[in-house]
Amino acid sequence: MSAYQNTLDFARALDAADPLRDFRNEFHFPQHEGKPVVYFAGNSLGLQPKAAAAALKQELDDWATFGVEGHFNAKHPWYSYHEELTASTARLVGALPEEVVVMNQLTSNLHFLLVSFYRPPHGGKRVKILCEQRPFPSDTYAFASQIQFHDLDPKTCLVEMVPRSGEHTLRTEDITQKIAELGDELALVCFGAVNFLTGQAFDIRAITEAAHKAGANVGFDLAHAAGNLHLKLHDDGPDFACWCSYKYLNSGPGGVAGAFVHQRHLGKDLQRFAGWWGHDKKERFKMEREFKPMPTAEALAVSNAPVLPMAVHRVALEQFDRAGMERLRAKSIQLTGYLRWLIEGISAANGSIFNIITPSDPANNGAQLSILVNGDGRSIFKRITERGVVCDWREPNVLRMAPVPMYNSFEDAFRFAALLQDCI
Repeated sequence: MSAYQNTLDFARALDAADPLRDFRNEFHFPQHEGKPVVYFAGNSLGLQPKAAAAALKQELDDWATFGVEGHFNAKHPWYSYHEELTASTARLVGALPEEVVVMNQLTSNLHFLLVSFYRPPHGGKRVKILCEQRPFPSDTYAFASQIQFHDLDPKTCLVEMVPRSGEHTLRTEDITQKIAELGDELALVCFGAVNFLTGQAFDIRAITEAAHKAGANVGFDLAHAAGNLHLKLHDDGPDFACWCSYKYLNSGPGGVAGAFVHQRHLGKDLQRFAGWWGHDKKERFKMEREFKPMPTAEALAVSNAPVLPMAVHRVALEQFDRAGMERLRAKSIQLTGYLRWLIEGISAANGSIFNIITPSDPANNGAQLSILVNGDGRSIFKRITERGVVCDWREPNVLRMAPVPMYNSFEDAFRFAALLQDCI
């Protein structure tokens, strides 16, 4: 018998015992009929931290006061602004400070990293990229265009894994077996650490070890993993990773992104596209013709820091430092488990109308549940939206929701389930 109960009092009791409950008050919630919506769209765009406006105003005021001298005289000097984010970023993804850099946008960073880690030899065998069949489409576009950049054919060089017949997610043993099968034809393995559609979390360490055993490089798109999973990139050992900051990291639409390069590659003659912000900062303003890379992941940076997006990101990272990924992950497992139990109960009472395709084992999921709707899911989605639920729909029949531990409550899960039941 489950320890869960489908009552408002039970949900509120869980909230009262939640050590992270006060973080909810640090965010702006959209309103519906005078009360906060049930916001389960943090896997697309996180809510705005209330402190974001003051952080932006600080930079605007410093710009007004100092003009160009704000690069050195602002409260948070712009010249070194990105450096203020390094320690928090390293803690967030389980890396060493020298392994991370905050810069650019997600797919831009993926392209820069592929320049360094997808190096198919001219006329050689090791040319293939292995990924899941449906990563976020931007990743597929990046992989295909990089393959074409090397005058190769994506139809033969991009290998996309599909689940077994009748299954919705990939098995780790099938991934590692495929890696071994491709062997010396494999140049790169690159998965989304959490699949955007199904919510499946992949085993970073197992995939990394298999790829390295096969002689291939390995990287991960952490768009749906950063701020969601308790990552340990340095210990798990992938060659690279990249992520955005506008989903679970709550840093605003189009927020600045991040990149990771493992320590073993730093200070080496790594092939890269260069720009002046990656040049040794001690000599950057000498404006020399020859590029001298930083001995850290900052060598990948090509342009100076976008201070206004970074101001919001700094606020968000400070919240993650206070909450701690270990505590956030513990709450996430409990909150997602409760929501899953509620949805499964509704489905059982309504002719198995829903099939949750996100793996049930917490080791294989994050703060997302994807529901395959057996019926007119579009109508259900429309009705719950009209009643104050914000989640999203993916064609042809998948409803995605993300109970984010930073600001969602157990009462949110209860309210969502009640509204869902009413809308069937």
